[in-house]
Amino acid sequence: MKKIIPLEGCSQYGDDVNEAYKASACGPTTAYVMMNHLFGKQLINKSINEFYDMLGGTKIGLFKWRFIRNMRRYLGPDWIVKNCTIEEALAEIDAGRPVAAKFDQYFTLQFNKPALFAYHWVPLIGYDDTAELKLFIHDNGGRNRQSRIRSFYYNDQKHVLRFVRIAPRL
Repeated sequence: MKKIIPLEGCSQYGDDVNEAYKASACGPTTAYVMMNHLFGKQLINKSINEFYDMLGGTKIGLFKWRFIRNMRRYLGPDWIVKNCTIEEALAEIDAGRPVAAKFDQYFTLQFNKPALFAYHWVPLIGYDDTAELKLFIHDNGGRNRQSRIRSFYYNDQKHVLRFVRIAPRL
């Protein structure tokens, strides 16, 4: 079965992103895209730059624990923000909610295997499990390219992938 959430992506290298933040704004851009999908641009009323400051972005990126802690503070007690497994991530996709996916060779110490990204946050927006599990992400762009949907096989990247789900508390 193939499932992809239609959402509006955004580039971390967009003109509205502070020049000093662009190289390390993938985490805040992922949060911004996810919040826009969940609440709509009019309701969140924050820019990528404001998410960068609020989440505690640094020149070397956004740590997962900071992403979780500061998104919990931002969303409040009615929302769950936590690490999740691939099975939980796929359940979130089925529920129509994107998941924050982090590629991280540095903190997983997985330098001997190829990775799509060494250190990068992206919204996980879909999957296809008809044969081998394929994941779909909305890459946050590059210096000379817009954001776009990309796909890869989960087994090829699972050594560096971590997921954070954001879901309403029922």
